[in-house]
Amino acid sequence: MTHPAMLPLIINLAPTGMVPTKAQSPHLPLASAEIAADCAEAVTLGATMLHLHARDADGEPSCDPHIIAELIARVRAAAPGAVIVATTSGRRVQAVESRASCLWLEGDAKPDMASLTLSSLNFASEASLNPPQTIMRLASIMQERGIRPELEVFDLGMVNFAKILIDKGLLQPPFYFNILLGNAASAQASLLHLGALVADLPPQSIWSVGGIGRFQTQAVALGVALGHGIRTGLEDNLWLDQERSKPASNAQLLARAVALAKAQDRAIATAAEVRSRLGLEARHA
Repeated sequence: MTHPAMLPLIINLAPTGMVPTKAQSPHLPLASAEIAADCAEAVTLGATMLHLHARDADGEPSCDPHIIAELIARVRAAAPGAVIVATTSGRRVQAVESRASCLWLEGDAKPDMASLTLSSLNFASEASLNPPQTIMRLASIMQERGIRPELEVFDLGMVNFAKILIDKGLLQPPFYFNILLGNAASAQASLLHLGALVADLPPQSIWSVGGIGRFQTQAVALGVALGHGIRTGLEDNLWLDQERSKPASNAQLLARAVALAKAQDRAIATAAEVRSRLGLEARHA
């Protein structure tokens, strides 16, 4: 079996998220046109996966399928070929129908993948609620719609729940995991925690590493050195420095990740390579 670090690095950008605001960072893209512009620049830097959250005209998170469809259409036009991942986050919304609104989109508005957080968890100041029945329903809709899950893992129990979904026939390989480290109430950005998570992943898993807040740089470094890929972006971290004195842009966070890869002589995967590895439909850039 080829060691993950011997393969071209998958770079997943999460440009916006559900929580950050313009007041916290002037570089945060909120409008669909802003997000699309950041994504266009991102693909020139090496990003091949784009993890999207839609915001409404007031900058609030939105599950409105019309807003999501407009966002995906703009991003596809700006970054053709890139893998589009739509969120189904339970951080602010609980109703399955609302969380699944992106999964019923058609044509070019249909995402290639959608996030699936594998358990409830606490963040620093709020909870993301993901009851088992909600997770299974979202997984079932993704399977029905031919949308591959982006499996979000913050702790070891979430890996075990992925195996339960596999046993129920709700997940099919290859399995793409985003391992997110450094959250206050879950796995930390350490080799010990990452090693335990990776050791328990099911066969045919492809895994990327991301970090929350000040742990993003360390987590990305672990992903570049050891993993199939990394996740970076303003959703998870708004700052370039540990002192939080220099607001980051998505381009700056990507450039830092690419520099880490180049320092290790690690090739960057193309969108076509990522689509092939994840079993996604080919799209021409």
